[in-house]
Amino acid sequence: MKGFVLDYIDENEYKKLERALKKYNMLAFKKLNFEYYPNLRNGEFVGELVKSENNNDTYELRLPSDKMFAQIHGEVKLLYTVHKNEGIVMLNTITPEDILLEGHRSELTTYKGIMISKANAKQDMFKIDLLNMLQNKDNQ
Repeated sequence: MKGFVLDYIDENEYKKLERALKKYNMLAFKKLNFEYYPNLRNGEFVGELVKSENNNDTYELRLPSDKMFAQIHGEVKLLYTVHKNEGIVMLNTITPEDILLEGHRSELTTYKGIMISKANAKQDMFKIDLLNMLQNKDNQ
């Protein structure tokens, strides 16, 4: 088997997400580039099969991230579609898109070591404080 070609639905948007991921979550970026992309090119489709129709399979792959970040903003995931007949892996997006795109546009600030959105700063800080209080209560 000659392998699969990686392609993009919207290359500019995907590259923005990828650069933000590199800046804010280096572990996920390294895993994506040095482990998952080569696997996809070799036809080893990792992640959870979400949808399958007309010989096209859509997968959702969780990328490693900080537990607190995942609780505040959501899991970091790669969404991709495999077109088996054409030998193409279409890279759809990396989630959570909102915080990654915001991080691409401007420098994000942190609160207690966690990135916070400028648009939802108070809400994010409340979530972080709440999770910290719950953790402290469990540790006592």
